[in-house]
Amino acid sequence: MARYAGRRLIGMIPTVLVLLAVVVVLIRMLPGDIVDILLSQSGQPSAEARALVTHKLGIDKPLLQLYAEYALGVFRGDLGKSLWDTRPVTQIIWERAPVTAEVSIVAIFFSVIISIPLGVISAVRRGSLVDHSLRIMSILGISLPGFVLATSIVILPALWWKVSLPFQYTSFWTDPFENMKLVLPAAGVNGVLLSASIARMMRTTMLDVLNQDYMRTARAKGLSTSRIIIQHGLKNALIPVVTLLGLQVTVLVGGSVITESVFALPGLGRLLLDSLTNRDYPIIQGVVVSVGILVMLTNLLVDLSYGYLDPRIRYS
Repeated sequence: MARYAGRRLIGMIPTVLVLLAVVVVLIRMLPGDIVDILLSQSGQPSAEARALVTHKLGIDKPLLQLYAEYALGVFRGDLGKSLWDTRPVTQIIWERAPVTAEVSIVAIFFSVIISIPLGVISAVRRGSLVDHSLRIMSILGISLPGFVLATSIVILPALWWKVSLPFQYTSFWTDPFENMKLVLPAAGVNGVLLSASIARMMRTTMLDVLNQDYMRTARAKGLSTSRIIIQHGLKNALIPVVTLLGLQVTVLVGGSVITESVFALPGLGRLLLDSLTNRDYPIIQGVVVSVGILVMLTNLLVDLSYGYLDPRIRYS
């Protein structure tokens, strides 16, 4: 397994280079110019002033040179500096990442402990009222837009019960209770879509596993239904679910742009949105590249987990 993981990590290098090329090119295609924003308060800036600011920011270089310098910096752990406050992008991301990570971890935790049992129950009770009810709830969870749910959580309690959320983020280590008062609603929004998708996938895979020969053999041996499901069926049924969960990392990060804006959370999603508004190219590139590498590593962990879930899988 270690050799397989090593080969996968080496194989990520070309993928990272392609990701960097796409990011550098697409960022330069964004409408608007940070130079115009920086010089907007100086009336009618001269061409000399504009050229001076452009050269100082280092964005007047050829695209190929920009890509080469940025790629070398990324492999050294240097994502550049913010064009606004000149701080290292790595430092800014490290400051914001714990907030997004906390919301995502809470969303994944609650969605897994809720959706997997519901999916199993729906499969075992196939065709029953419970099954139909859970399937309807899953469809509603997938169909409901995240921004609608987030806005409803903010507005409706204030209208109905005169209760509003504390739109001031507090670190978990400073005050866990105040922290969870803001993190739990945001995690709930991100977790609804994730729970619905996992529950539907869990039901589908469990239905397939229940019809396998080894499951019928376990029933013929007189084992209890709970033991058959937990010891013989659940691990094999979890493989597609784990794959889906790994793919949902991008959904969680993408959803954080909405939830962190609505709930005023200082995470990566809000940082990305503010950077897009300010045309802070290094931060935009740094966030996108960091998320891309995170997704690659998550997919590697998902692949490695297959060997644990199904001993028949071997890495060669």
